[in-house]
Amino acid sequence: MLEWSGEKNDLRIFTKVRHWITAIVLLLLVAAAIVGLVRTQQSGASQQSPTSPAAQAATNKQRASRHARVDQRPLQTARRMGTLAYTQDEKDLAQQAEKVADHEVDLAFFDAFRAAQESPPPLTPALKKLSDTKNQLQQALTDDQASVADLTRRIAAAPESKKENLQDQLNVAQAQLELDQDELDDATEALVQGGGDPQSEIQRQKQAHDDEETYLSTHTTSAANPVESDYQGHTLLNVFRAWKALRDKKATLEQAQQEAVAKQEALSKRYSAGVGAAQRESEGRASAKQQAKGFATNGTTSSPDESKAAAQAALDSLKRYRQNPKNLADLGKRMADEQKLTDIYAQWIALVETRQRAALHNMIEVLLWILLVALAVYLANRLIERFTIDLKTENKRVETLRAVLKFSAQALGVLAILFLIFGLPNQTTTILGLAGAGLTVAMKDFIMAFLGWFALMGRNGIRVGDWVEINGVAGEVVEIGLLKTVLLETGNWTDAGHPTGRKVSFMNNFAIEGHFFNFTTSGQWMWDELRVAIPASQDPYVVIDGIQKLVAKETEASARKAEEEWKNTANHYRVKAFSAAPALNVLPSGDGVEVQIRYITRAYERHEMRKRLYEAVVQLMHGKREVVQK
Repeated sequence: MLEWSGEKNDLRIFTKVRHWITAIVLLLLVAAAIVGLVRTQQSGASQQSPTSPAAQAATNKQRASRHARVDQRPLQTARRMGTLAYTQDEKDLAQQAEKVADHEVDLAFFDAFRAAQESPPPLTPALKKLSDTKNQLQQALTDDQASVADLTRRIAAAPESKKENLQDQLNVAQAQLELDQDELDDATEALVQGGGDPQSEIQRQKQAHDDEETYLSTHTTSAANPVESDYQGHTLLNVFRAWKALRDKKATLEQAQQEAVAKQEALSKRYSAGVGAAQRESEGRASAKQQAKGFATNGTTSSPDESKAAAQAALDSLKRYRQNPKNLADLGKRMADEQKLTDIYAQWIALVETRQRAALHNMIEVLLWILLVALAVYLANRLIERFTIDLKTENKRVETLRAVLKFSAQALGVLAILFLIFGLPNQTTTILGLAGAGLTVAMKDFIMAFLGWFALMGRNGIRVGDWVEINGVAGEVVEIGLLKTVLLETGNWTDAGHPTGRKVSFMNNFAIEGHFFNFTTSGQWMWDELRVAIPASQDPYVVIDGIQKLVAKETEASARKAEEEWKNTANHYRVKAFSAAPALNVLPSGDGVEVQIRYITRAYERHEMRKRLYEAVVQLMHGKREVVQK
């Protein structure tokens, strides 16, 4: 006994410790959520810390072929970022970024075209042959154009007799012009493909760039994620989707910003190299200027060929030294454009971070509500246990009531948490109606059994220990569960009433869909019956009269109390009162008379009462008992 008491105390202490640990953990989570709400409510965005330009440059190496001499990625990136703009502020920044990137790409085209003019690539013998062929075809095309123009002018001034001949010549000249044009185009394409005509290649890229800009100005598409607008929502799933979309947009903008930083770093290196070269060429620039000034003032006394060569050399030197400052100036403008792009992307990232912070704040707020609901359910369970532990009723009934209350609290908590996570459906009424109909059909028996439990727990229900008959099975109630009622079978009520050793379970829906008999009233009264066979050799009238008086005397007190209780019940329901007097039936049989007498008794006294009555009847029939006359 002492050992069992010690184990029970240990279990009680362990249960209390577990409850305290659960409560403390929930309170700590709530406190952490509150701190997160305060931290995420602070205004301002985090400072951008781009990665190393050298690392970005290593990641974003030039992937263009030898023909792609102009890097258009800043404009392409700006246009791609523009499709992600969702709010009006983002669209304004996207337009600024595209405008700045377009200006930087235009400067890149000018620089590339100027570099192609100043420093044409060295031609291989094959490319030299293609270049000579192109020049010859160009000269032939020029001659054809002059011939066509001359013939056209002559036809206009010629008499009618010569116009026909001149027209034939013009047709042949135009056909020759078209043929030479096709050959020139083929030679130009071959030279461009071989890398021997960078100027034509750059012009082609510029034309493609202009055509693309014209097309995109009238065919703008948006790739913005519409779930971004849910960052101020109050359901966890929607806010999480908005936060994830904003996080992905921020990562894309950071990548674009790092690309601009890397491009600015590359231009800065070129600018530094150009400044160094300009400083090293300062003496040569001054000498070239002095030489050109002397040549322009005094001329030269050399031969005409030498004079022409000197003049060309002076002119080339001046052009080269003149282009270097222009190249540096353009590089400076392109660096400034890349810096503007970096600043624009930083502002854009700050806008996204602000909304991302708001989304995180709302997520923490929803999580806080979920924790509060969980804490409320936990406290409700504790209160249910505290208030039901002192209820004065049957143990099984208290446990069932406690389970029902806990289940109701937990079901409400789960439903509230699901609404906080997923929100209310758009078609709430329709969905709930269809779901309710489906659950009603699928779980009809369980629902009716659950509702039947409330009927059985009512004033006119049954209790543990009652003698009842359900669906033709009689027995004593030993358990009333939430879904099932268990009987200890005792057979028909007119039998001996001893348990058969079998337990019978019934779903509680019999309390609503069917019926049951409860033989136990407030005093647990029930009718019992005696059967006595009187042989033909004995006077039946004396025995019958004696049995009737005997049963009436033995059951007088019980009958009086039963009538009083039934009278109160009848008055309550306004029906005629019942009589508890014994009822006797006489049935003839082949070897005598059979007497059946019914009498009232308490359910728990029926066996003892029947035993006493049988003993008295036996004594009466053998003349050993005298019945008192009324």
